[in-house]
Amino acid sequence: MPRAKSHPADRAAASSLWPVPSQDHPCKFCMIVRREIESYIVFEDESSVAFLDHRPLFAGHCLVTPKNHHETLLDLPAELIPVFFTNVQRITRAVEEALHAEGSFVAINNRVSQSVPHTHVHVIPRRKGDGLKGFFWPRQTYKDTEEIIQTQQAIRSAVERDRRQGEEIREQGTVATPQRAVE
Repeated sequence: MPRAKSHPADRAAASSLWPVPSQDHPCKFCMIVRREIESYIVFEDESSVAFLDHRPLFAGHCLVTPKNHHETLLDLPAELIPVFFTNVQRITRAVEEALHAEGSFVAINNRVSQSVPHTHVHVIPRRKGDGLKGFFWPRQTYKDTEEIIQTQQAIRSAVERDRRQGEEIREQGTVATPQRAVE
Protein backbone atom coordinates (compact mmCIF):
# COMPACT_ATOMS: atom_id res chain seq x y z
CA MET A 1 0.00 0.00 0.00
CA PRO A 2 1.58 3.37 -0.99
CA ARG A 3 2.19 5.91 1.74
CA ALA A 4 0.21 9.12 1.53
CA LYS A 5 1.88 12.45 2.16
CA SER A 6 1.04 14.11 5.47
CA HIS A 7 1.78 17.25 7.37
CA PRO A 8 3.31 16.99 10.89
CA ALA A 9 0.08 18.38 12.36
CA ASP A 10 -1.84 15.46 10.86
CA ARG A 11 0.35 12.81 12.50
CA ALA A 12 -1.82 12.43 15.57
CA ALA A 13 -4.77 11.48 13.38
CA ALA A 14 -2.85 9.51 10.74
CA SER A 15 0.46 8.57 12.34
CA SER A 16 1.30 5.81 9.83
CA LEU A 17 0.98 8.03 6.76
CA TRP A 18 4.38 9.72 6.59
CA PRO A 19 6.07 10.76 3.39
CA VAL A 20 9.04 8.72 2.24
CA PRO A 21 12.28 10.78 2.57
CA SER A 22 12.90 12.80 -0.57
CA GLN A 23 14.01 16.24 -1.69
CA ASP A 24 10.54 17.57 -0.77
CA HIS A 25 10.27 15.70 2.54
CA PRO A 26 13.77 15.04 3.87
CA CYS A 27 14.23 12.87 6.94
CA LYS A 28 16.01 14.83 9.68
CA PHE A 29 17.88 11.77 10.93
CA CYS A 30 19.06 10.90 7.41
CA MET A 31 20.25 14.51 7.16
CA ILE A 32 22.18 14.08 10.43
CA VAL A 33 23.78 10.90 9.09
CA ARG A 34 24.82 12.82 5.94
CA ARG A 35 26.02 15.79 8.07
CA GLU A 36 23.56 18.15 6.40
CA ILE A 37 22.25 19.51 9.69
CA GLU A 38 23.98 20.18 13.01
CA SER A 39 24.01 17.50 15.66
CA TYR A 40 26.18 16.44 18.56
CA ILE A 41 27.26 12.91 17.69
CA VAL A 42 28.47 10.73 20.56
CA PHE A 43 28.97 7.47 18.63
CA GLU A 44 29.12 6.25 15.06
CA ASP A 45 29.99 3.02 13.29
CA GLU A 46 29.20 1.56 9.88
CA SER A 47 25.55 0.83 10.72
CA SER A 48 24.33 3.37 13.27
CA VAL A 49 24.84 6.77 14.82
CA ALA A 50 24.01 8.15 18.28
CA PHE A 51 23.59 11.83 19.02
CA LEU A 52 22.27 14.12 21.74
CA ASP A 53 18.55 14.88 21.57
CA HIS A 54 18.11 18.62 20.95
CA ARG A 55 15.20 18.69 23.42
CA PRO A 56 16.35 16.31 26.14
CA LEU A 57 14.40 15.10 29.11
CA PHE A 58 17.76 15.38 30.91
CA ALA A 59 21.28 16.27 29.76
CA GLY A 60 22.73 13.23 28.06
CA HIS A 61 19.43 12.10 26.48
CA CYS A 62 20.68 10.34 23.33
CA LEU A 63 19.01 8.99 20.23
CA VAL A 64 20.48 5.89 18.59
CA THR A 65 19.43 5.38 14.98
CA PRO A 66 20.38 3.13 12.08
CA LYS A 67 22.19 5.00 9.31
CA ASN A 68 19.91 3.60 6.64
CA HIS A 69 16.35 4.85 6.66
CA HIS A 70 13.89 2.47 8.31
CA GLU A 71 10.74 4.15 9.62
CA THR A 72 9.90 1.81 12.49
CA LEU A 73 11.44 -1.05 14.42
CA LEU A 74 9.24 -3.37 12.37
CA ASP A 75 10.94 -2.11 9.19
CA LEU A 76 14.47 -2.73 10.51
CA PRO A 77 15.92 -5.79 8.72
CA ALA A 78 16.42 -8.76 11.05
CA GLU A 79 20.13 -8.96 10.24
CA LEU A 80 20.64 -5.40 11.60
CA ILE A 81 18.91 -6.00 14.94
CA PRO A 82 21.86 -7.65 16.77
CA VAL A 83 24.42 -4.97 15.87
CA PHE A 84 21.91 -2.14 16.35
CA PHE A 85 20.91 -3.25 19.84
CA THR A 86 24.54 -3.94 20.76
CA ASN A 87 25.12 -0.26 19.97
CA VAL A 88 22.04 0.74 22.00
CA GLN A 89 23.47 -1.25 24.92
CA ARG A 90 26.87 0.44 24.48
CA ILE A 91 25.31 3.92 24.48
CA THR A 92 23.18 3.06 27.53
CA ARG A 93 26.26 1.95 29.45
CA ALA A 94 28.18 5.06 28.33
CA VAL A 95 25.38 7.48 29.26
CA GLU A 96 25.06 5.97 32.75
CA GLU A 97 28.82 6.05 33.30
CA ALA A 98 29.52 9.47 31.80
CA LEU A 99 26.68 11.19 33.64
CA HIS A 100 26.94 9.21 36.88
CA ALA A 101 23.31 8.16 36.45
CA GLU A 102 21.72 5.58 38.74
CA GLY A 103 19.99 3.99 35.78
CA SER A 104 18.41 4.79 32.44
CA PHE A 105 15.18 4.76 30.52
CA VAL A 106 15.43 3.14 27.07
CA ALA A 107 12.46 3.48 24.74
CA ILE A 108 11.25 3.22 21.15
CA ASN A 109 8.09 4.75 19.71
CA ASN A 110 6.59 3.12 16.62
CA ARG A 111 4.47 5.65 14.72
CA VAL A 112 2.47 7.01 17.68
CA SER A 113 4.56 9.70 19.40
CA GLN A 114 7.42 9.06 16.94
CA SER A 115 8.34 12.65 16.08
CA VAL A 116 10.77 11.65 13.30
CA PRO A 117 9.72 8.72 11.09
CA HIS A 118 13.12 7.00 11.27
CA THR A 119 13.74 4.19 13.77
CA HIS A 120 15.43 5.55 16.86
CA VAL A 121 15.94 4.50 20.45
CA HIS A 122 15.86 7.02 23.28
CA VAL A 123 18.52 6.49 25.95
CA ILE A 124 17.80 8.76 28.91
CA PRO A 125 19.85 8.97 32.12
CA ARG A 126 17.75 8.52 35.27
CA ARG A 127 18.17 9.21 38.96
CA LYS A 128 15.89 8.43 41.88
CA GLY A 129 13.70 11.43 42.55
CA ASP A 130 14.37 12.98 39.12
CA GLY A 131 10.71 13.96 38.81
CA LEU A 132 9.74 11.81 35.83
CA LYS A 133 6.44 10.09 36.42
CA GLY A 134 4.35 8.25 33.88
CA PHE A 135 4.82 9.43 30.33
CA PHE A 136 4.15 13.16 30.66
CA TRP A 137 7.64 14.50 30.74
CA PRO A 138 8.57 18.11 30.10
CA ARG A 139 11.41 18.55 27.65
CA GLN A 140 14.32 20.79 28.56
CA THR A 141 17.03 22.65 26.71
CA TYR A 142 20.74 22.71 27.35
CA LYS A 143 21.99 25.82 29.16
CA ASP A 144 24.35 26.65 26.31
CA THR A 145 26.57 25.11 23.63
CA GLU A 146 29.33 24.54 26.18
CA GLU A 147 27.05 22.26 28.22
CA ILE A 148 26.12 20.33 25.06
CA ILE A 149 29.76 19.84 24.10
CA GLN A 150 30.79 18.80 27.64
CA THR A 151 27.99 16.23 27.68
CA GLN A 152 28.92 15.00 24.20
CA GLN A 153 32.59 14.62 25.16
CA ALA A 154 31.80 12.78 28.40
CA ILE A 155 29.63 10.24 26.57
CA ARG A 156 32.15 9.83 23.73
CA SER A 157 34.89 9.09 26.27
CA ALA A 158 32.71 6.51 28.01
CA VAL A 159 31.88 4.87 24.65
CA GLU A 160 35.60 4.60 23.86
CA ARG A 161 36.36 3.07 27.27
CA ASP A 162 33.55 0.55 26.74
CA ARG A 163 34.83 -0.29 23.24
CA ARG A 164 38.37 -0.86 24.53
CA GLN A 165 37.12 -3.00 27.41
CA GLY A 166 35.06 -5.08 24.97
CA GLU A 167 38.13 -5.60 22.75
CA GLU A 168 40.20 -6.69 25.76
CA ILE A 169 37.54 -9.20 26.76
CA ARG A 170 37.40 -10.63 23.22
CA GLU A 171 41.22 -10.87 23.09
CA GLN A 172 41.22 -12.79 26.38
CA GLY A 173 38.59 -15.12 24.97
CA THR A 174 36.27 -14.68 27.93
CA VAL A 175 32.60 -13.89 27.91
CA ALA A 176 31.73 -11.09 30.28
CA THR A 177 29.60 -8.00 30.32
CA PRO A 178 31.61 -4.78 30.71
CA GLN A 179 30.63 -3.10 33.97
CA ARG A 180 30.00 0.58 34.38
CA ALA A 181 32.17 2.54 36.74
CA VAL A 182 30.78 2.95 40.24
CA GLU A 183 31.76 5.95 42.28
